[in-house]
Amino acid sequence: MDGLLLIDKEPGVTSHDVVQTVRRATRQKKTGHCGTLDPNATGLLLLTLGKATRLTRFLIRAPKVYEGTIRFGVTTDTYDSTGETVAEAPADGLTRDAVAEAMKRFEGTIEHHAPPYSAKKVQGKKLYELAREGKEVPRETKEVTVYEFRPLDRPDEGGETGADGGDALPADRIRFRLACASGTYARTLAHDLGQALGCGAHLEALRRTQIGPFDLGDAVTVGALEERLAGREAGEGDGQPPPQGRRPPPIPSAVLEEALGSAWVPFDKIPLPFGEITADHQQEERLRHGQTVLVRDLEGDEGDWIKLKNRREELIAVGTVVERIGERGVGIVQPKVVFK
Repeated sequence: MDGLLLIDKEPGVTSHDVVQTVRRATRQKKTGHCGTLDPNATGLLLLTLGKATRLTRFLIRAPKVYEGTIRFGVTTDTYDSTGETVAEAPADGLTRDAVAEAMKRFEGTIEHHAPPYSAKKVQGKKLYELAREGKEVPRETKEVTVYEFRPLDRPDEGGETGADGGDALPADRIRFRLACASGTYARTLAHDLGQALGCGAHLEALRRTQIGPFDLGDAVTVGALEERLAGREAGEGDGQPPPQGRRPPPIPSAVLEEALGSAWVPFDKIPLPFGEITADHQQEERLRHGQTVLVRDLEGDEGDWIKLKNRREELIAVGTVVERIGERGVGIVQPKVVFK
């Protein structure tokens, strides 16, 4: 059983909890995820199963889209609603227009840091472990790209008017939409936005709606996954339980596809965020043995990743362009991840 599973994570569980539950439900021990969500966050979580776990490093880089709520006037140590309040300031004069204008300053390529309570590791130790031990948490910054950061909707007509004539924020909160590159923390953006506005803020709610080409509307909850798979095992094989001491085999991919519909993407149909080449029979044999191939109609520059499939639309390997020859799309590709 090899493929990609789209899960709608519910609040109160960790991404690791979801992985463990899916392992039990599908009987596929080899299961991973393509980017965590905080326990209180909800929404799209991509899980790779079987051979697809070898594609995780490519899928994890995909851009993300979120919707959520920021509360102004209260700063917390975790940058979200689970933490302790460390500062409070009045935000009653804040308007939607002022917040929207401040949000624009966070779009583009910016310097960004992880929240002090996060799973990011520094010298082998997670930041939240240092914070809980009362140790100083290093604040290392890196460049990330924010494609869009804006208020999600306007309040109803007839609401209060702020000091600058704009719409006042209902209960000092605003809903937002965030589209960003991998490695961006919505909690940090909420915190930094509050600092820029002079009143402080924290992330009150967050829901991930999209990862690359994958959409939350196609996902299933863990409960729905378990419910849809229940009872299907009786129809597999001869209906007899496995011998004592042996693990039951993973649920077949065809069963998952039938049960889960668009929430299950079979291995050969997983889209990858780079160009692809269709190999002929001779090229396929070379690729399966880890040998380079000369290809035409090549997309990408030297060093770029390439998806390699055969004429039966089966994924053979993922490789890199090691040399381009001339100006007509001819080049040499080296397979790096080969699937038997």
